[in-house]
Amino acid sequence: MAEMKTRPNNSSVRAFLNGIGNARRREDAFAVLELMTSVTRKKPRMWGPSIVGFDQYHYKYDSGREGDMCMIGFSPRSQALTLYVSTGVLRQAELLKRLGPHKTAVSCLYIKKLGDVDMEVLKELVSRSYHHMKAKYRGA
Repeated sequence: MAEMKTRPNNSSVRAFLNGIGNARRREDAFAVLELMTSVTRKKPRMWGPSIVGFDQYHYKYDSGREGDMCMIGFSPRSQALTLYVSTGVLRQAELLKRLGPHKTAVSCLYIKKLGDVDMEVLKELVSRSYHHMKAKYRGA
């Protein structure tokens, strides 16, 4: 079985974010860093070379595959700011309708420009996702 490449490491989150060439994407990334830090009250860590993650959980599939992953996180990709949120957030249709321009995939929320979305709605989505993951994996 292949080893997971997305593992927590001791790389500097701030150095990673400061290395983003696109100024708007860098500013957006620091804003999401602040938002997720305030919601989780956890210290961010790098997961692999390009994901900033908060907290973690252990998963195990029926197939026997298991591993660890951040409960929530984000990556400032070149095409969009990608937020890694639980699949539970995708059931939050009323919030997503109010968020502003975005796209979704299984556990991802893609935002091209943070200034185009409602930050209070985004904070609520992040909060619901994080608390959903805590309840699911820790019984919190």
